[in-house]
Amino acid sequence: MKILKAMSVTLMLLVLATAVPVAAIALDLQASASHGSAAAVRPSAPAPATDAALVIRHQVAHCHGWSYNGSRYGANHSAALAVGDSITVTNNDVMPQQLVQLSGPALALSTPAMSKMGATTKVTFTAPGTYVLGTKPGEDYTTGVTTTGADNVLHMRVVVS
Repeated sequence: MKILKAMSVTLMLLVLATAVPVAAIALDLQASASHGSAAAVRPSAPAPATDAALVIRHQVAHCHGWSYNGSRYGANHSAALAVGDSITVTNNDVMPQQLVQLSGPALALSTPAMSKMGATTKVTFTAPGTYVLGTKPGEDYTTGVTTTGADNVLHMRVVVS
């Protein structure tokens, strides 16, 4: 019985070792048959757009910072996105924040004011280019919030291709 199991496993490995390269050759032949154009082999659906996350928070040192997709909190971040991708900005700071575009191709900022904790806005990048986003902070929601050092000026550089 052990010999039959060992032979079965060996046979399955042999089949897999043969089938994968044969499938790759078949795809290559299909592309060659279309005059060498790899464009003949297309995915069935376009890749989904990316929805990145940018979160603003209060911090004792330098008042506020933001984190891009879970990275460290800081004043400056950058991202490389594709046309059609978007960033959802969440305000978890103790003060209202307004998302502003500082440079780059025109963006539609439909709801840039994030006037309370947990408020969000979404920016979709519809054209290639280099965009710089920032915020305009408002007054603290609560009294008695103290910070050390100069307040951070938040900047997000987004290169869209």
